[in-house]
Parts: sequence; C-alpha cells; structure tokens
Amino acid sequence: MAAVAALLCGQAGSAYAQAGKLPILRDAETEELLRDYARPVLKAAGLQQQNVEIVIINSREFNAFVADGRRIFINYGALLDAATPNQIIGVLAHESGHIAGGHLARIRETLASAQTAALVALLIGAAALGAGAATNAQGIGQAAPGIIMGPQEVIRRTLLSYQRSQEEAADRAAVSYLNATGQSANGMLATFARFQQQQLFLTQQVDPYLLSHPTATNRIAQLESLAKASPYFNKKDPPELQHRHDMMRAKISGFFEKPEVVARRYPSSNHSLPAQYARAMSNYRWGNVRAAVAQADALIATEPRNPYFHELKGQILLESGRAKEAIAPLRRAVELSRGTALIRMLLGQALVQGSQDKADAEEAIRELRFALQREPNASFGHRQLAVAYARTGDRANADLSSAYAAFNNGDFKAAKTLAIRAQRSFKVGTPGWLRADDIVKFEVPKVKNSNR
Repeated sequence: MAAVAALLCGQAGSAYAQAGKLPILRDAETEELLRDYARPVLKAAGLQQQNVEIVIINSREFNAFVADGRRIFINYGALLDAATPNQIIGVLAHESGHIAGGHLARIRETLASAQTAALVALLIGAAALGAGAATNAQGIGQAAPGIIMGPQEVIRRTLLSYQRSQEEAADRAAVSYLNATGQSANGMLATFARFQQQQLFLTQQVDPYLLSHPTATNRIAQLESLAKASPYFNKKDPPELQHRHDMMRAKISGFFEKPEVVARRYPSSNHSLPAQYARAMSNYRWGNVRAAVAQADALIATEPRNPYFHELKGQILLESGRAKEAIAPLRRAVELSRGTALIRMLLGQALVQGSQDKADAEEAIRELRFALQREPNASFGHRQLAVAYARTGDRANADLSSAYAAFNNGDFKAAKTLAIRAQRSFKVGTPGWLRADDIVKFEVPKVKNSNR
C-alpha cells in the first residue's frame, strides 16, 4: 500500500511495511479500518479493556488465528478475498470468542495433562512388552508397537476433539457478539462456504477426527439456523464502510499482485476510486514513478482530505530518491490523519534524508519521538531518530537511539555497547542515563534445554 517499507530492511512505512523478524505487515489505513471493525465486537465480548491488537500477517492464504490473549492475527489474503466488511467482522468475532473463552490457556492445560498421560501410556506399553518377553507370550512382540502407540493416538484424537469443541464454541460466541452489535452472521456463513469448497477433496481422504477444526460443512449446518434466526441476518454493511473495505482491497491488490492481475481486477475501463487506487499503488510498487505520482495527484484532487492519498504521494517520492519533495505531502498526511504514528515516521525519514537543515532535523526529532511513544519497538524509527539527533550535535541521544534500534533488532551486544557509550555523555541519574542503564543491565533470557 502506500508504503513499502520493510522495517527490517531499513525503511519505515505505513503501507504494507514488514515489521521485525516476523512476517508482519504494517499499514496505517488498513489498521485503522480493522480497529473500526473490531471495536464493537470486542466490547460485546467484554474485551474492550484488554487493548486487543489486530496484526496483519504477510500470507496470501485466507486465515486468522490468536496466539495469546491480546492479539488477533489475520492474513492479508483474507482481507483481499473477503468481498464485504461483514465477512472480516465475522472472522474477528470468531477469534474474539477464542480470547474471551480463554481457549489458549485451556488448551495448554489440556496439553500438559496429555503429555503426562502419554508418558504413563508409554510406561504401560513398555511394561507389557517386558511381561511378554518374560513369559515368552506368543505375538506380544509383534503387537508391542501398537501397544505403545495406541494410547498416544487416543490422546492425540482427544486433543483434536477438544480443539474442535473450542472452535464450535468460538463460532457460537461470534454469532452472539454480532447479534449484540446489530450485525449479520451472513459473512461467517460465506466464509465457511469458501472453506467448504477448499475442503471438498480433503475430507474425502482425511479422517475428520484428525482435523483440528470442524469441517466447513458441519460448521454451516450448526450455525445456519442460529444465524438465520437473527433479526439482523439480512442486514447489509453501511455503504461508507463498504467503500473503505473496497479501497483496502484495491490497495492490497495493487501492492501485492502482479500488474497483469491488477489489470484484470481493475481494467482501465473501471474509473471507480478503488480502481484508481489499485492502479496507482501498482505503478508505485513496480517502479513506474511518473505514472504513480500523476495518479496520486488525481486521487488527491478527488478527495483532498484523504490522508492516505497524501501518504501515498509522499511515499512514492521518498522511495524514488526525492525525499525533499516528499516532506510537504507527508506533513499534510500527518495533519489529516491526526498524527498517525506510522505516517509520522515516514515524515521523520523524509526530513532526515531530504534536508541538512538543523530546523528540519529538530522537526524530525519531534515527529519521531511522538511516533515512538506509540510504536516503541520500531527499530527503524529509532535509527532515523539517531540520525536526526546527530544532525543537531546531540551525540548522547544519538547513541541512545542507536542502542534502542539495535535492541529492538535483537542485537543485544551492540545495544549494550551503544548504551554504555551514551551513559558516559549523560549525567548520572538523568532520564537519558536511566534509559541507557535499562539496556546495559538487560539480561537475555536463557532458553531451557528440553532434553534435560
């Protein structure tokens, strides 16, 4: 989207930027939309105080999952393939059901119990094998592998059955959240219908008891009557929300798909705003800078108060080596977005790269510090802040910012070296000295050897 910035590789960006060492994507516009989708659902689930974050994963598959109690992960492929907001809202409602139900903690407890049961089963099997050898029982030797593996298979099936029951519970919870917020569960059924097509051949060859999720056919059968009983079943998404969803999908298509695929999705005869957005993004992504800038200008002329159109233009100019020209549109994007952190980091980068002026460096420091209050783990922002501090002659804060950049990249040795150097320039006990001291005293957690 508007920015391609791999924080790992040294660029900041808001539009589909990769972050850290995980395949995580960052985009201010998409994240804002997902927060708007999730907010009423999380409130209905009683999770509004838990600051649940929606994280976009760099994967083309239609999938979403939770891995802890505070983040819902969703693949960009799901965002691209979902035709309506309601389909994604249904996915978020399901994952919220997992968090609200404490399913992750319960599956860990069940897994711990199963590991104990597996050990007992192995010991029983080994004892049976020993007894057979002592008595020279016929056939016991040949049956021994089955004796040992049989209980493990039962345990595995029990765990999978437990996980399937959690999926069913999350489905039911999702419908209740959608009803509570006056939204339809039709999108959930559409998603299951998609999975049903994908599973058509799989379920003919695989034992359904070896699946971690109920089959899509079963899920549709269980939920259809419940969903259709809702007075909101036929309710459509508001047109403005559908438009934002269409713009998001166009942005994802332009960024991730090849130009010929974008051209098929959004032919030149399609003059809609999403189609224009997709073509502008595609030209930017594939290096046609002149066309991309012209298309960004056309988008801005259509919606001059859309911050993400200004962000797109600024990103194009910034990444094509025209950082000084990028400053103005990025300033406007920051203003219109009310200071979105990811866009502020882009502006900080443009100010650092596009000017040697001390006043611009001081503006970069302000913007980057504000951004890092919201995004404290963004190593790219800390690196840009280090450059800006160096431009103003503040070596202590430059070293401290470099230390934070190294720390957030996992280079703890370099982080400590830089933090020690920063401490020498700060007075003992000052905020800068204390922040550096936190890094100096940090101990890398040791990973326990599971074989011991």
